[in-house]
Amino acid sequence: MELQTKGKFTFLLKVYVKNLEPLSFFFLLITPGTFAQISGSRLAHAATTLAQDAVEYDPAYFSIDYPNGDVPAHKGRLPDVIIRTYRKLGIDLQVLVHEDMKGHFGSYPKNWGLKRPDSNIDHRRVPNLMRFFEGQSADLKISEKAEDYQPGDIVCWDLGGGILHIGIVLAENNRAGTRPLIMHNIGSGQVKEDRLFDFKLIGHYRYLP
Repeated sequence: MELQTKGKFTFLLKVYVKNLEPLSFFFLLITPGTFAQISGSRLAHAATTLAQDAVEYDPAYFSIDYPNGDVPAHKGRLPDVIIRTYRKLGIDLQVLVHEDMKGHFGSYPKNWGLKRPDSNIDHRRVPNLMRFFEGQSADLKISEKAEDYQPGDIVCWDLGGGILHIGIVLAENNRAGTRPLIMHNIGSGQVKEDRLFDFKLIGHYRYLP
């Protein structure tokens, strides 16, 4: 049996059948659709569970493990909601962003004066996550219609003064049923709130690897 990489997410499995004469083989093409993919509803559910954790907002720089590194469980900043949500489903954005930055560092924002990727912090910065999602063709139209934002979608806002924010759309709607709630951490921990249109939207993504 031989496994070969073909492209970023496609694998070619060559299986030799030794009991046949002459020696024969067949190919099985495996694509992302061959296996169960991450769904928006699963992401939204994973994000909802974050509200069970008592987390205080802390924007400090931390040295963390790689891969699968995280800041102390009782701390977090804006993007940690996104990182922790995907990680609950086995997707490590720390690794994905770091590897993408190694190959495409010039296309990422230079807001922090870095000359090389830093796996401790790169994935924990909103502009970097926005660039990563765009590079994965996960960006969607920014809309003023609540129905355009589906469970599991990632949204980014400009709070003004150079401060960006990020959150994830939940399956639960507000009391009026007019728009979905958002899981985010804007300073009060990991909470779900009716904040979708409270700030200037600058990014809308659907990343389902």
